[in-house]
Amino acid sequence: MVDVYFGARDWAGGDVYRATLDLEIGALSEIEVAAEGDHSGFLAFHPDRSTLYVAGRLEGDPTVTAYRISEDGGLTLLNSQPIGDGLATHLAVHPSGGFLMTVQYGGGSVAVFPLESDGRVRARMQLIEHTEAFPELVSDGAEPHPHWSGFSPDGRFAFVPDLGLNQLVTYRVLEDGKGLQLSSAVASVEGGGPRHMRFSTDGRFIFLLNELTLSVTTFAYDAETGEAERLTTTPSLSDEEKSRVSFNSGSEILVHPNGRYVYSANRGHDSVTVYRNDEETGRLDVVEVEPIRGAWPRNINLDATGKWLLAAGADSNTVSIFSIDSETGELQFARGSVANVPGVICILPND
Repeated sequence: MVDVYFGARDWAGGDVYRATLDLEIGALSEIEVAAEGDHSGFLAFHPDRSTLYVAGRLEGDPTVTAYRISEDGGLTLLNSQPIGDGLATHLAVHPSGGFLMTVQYGGGSVAVFPLESDGRVRARMQLIEHTEAFPELVSDGAEPHPHWSGFSPDGRFAFVPDLGLNQLVTYRVLEDGKGLQLSSAVASVEGGGPRHMRFSTDGRFIFLLNELTLSVTTFAYDAETGEAERLTTTPSLSDEEKSRVSFNSGSEILVHPNGRYVYSANRGHDSVTVYRNDEETGRLDVVEVEPIRGAWPRNINLDATGKWLLAAGADSNTVSIFSIDSETGELQFARGSVANVPGVICILPND
């Protein structure tokens, strides 16, 4: 059994929810409120799993909030800090546990917050506006919309896909976690709209999800320089599949722990695409497109064993569970394993 935490939209109450996942049968226990809030968007753990961080709103204000995780999985509020540039769309904690970063889609910015030894969030120490970092792109009419945040496997670089600028932006992590310094940027495919990304399990490739074109672009990654080189792009859906609904967009991307399979979620089509990863070249090929049995899959996630995939239907207020075939990567709906989670937009197993 593992605890699973869920972030939820403000119109659905905005609380942080919690349940336990039975790893034998792939079923969730009854959902309970773990912490009250106005909007609990994306969630992230401290590396030692003692603290849960929430990018959302508390008492109406956009904040990043820290909760102590008790032995029984309960949450106790530690503190919160104002973002200062609107609502954070995503957050990530550095592998050292010394700081976290948030990205503001509306504000067009990246923010850095130091962390205390007990997990509390200190006041913001850095704010990087992409209008200032990329004046040449903004002057061409682009509006920055950073959408995801994360770090290289060795923690030396930070990454921010910017949907509005159509760039994958790389920052160098300064010594002792004293902030971020712009390092490089590389364009995705034309009109792609980079949203989220993941590293291959060996760290040689980056898989970048393009929200607007519903595709995944593979980049070769240079761990010494932090630079990425665009290689291949694989559509998530065929033209026929896209035509079945009036609007489609990509939302989340995952890499299976065995490194052989990649998954991305398709809103509108309401499905998950399964890709086979050529581990030598990073090229992806579609294996399967599986419906989620819900509406608007804003987020998907895997348990640490790679046995189960959970899909959040934000508009259907559901979390659907699928078993994963270890030989093919294909998904099998675990019949009856659908939980009701109001406005769910983030799934985070604590395993």
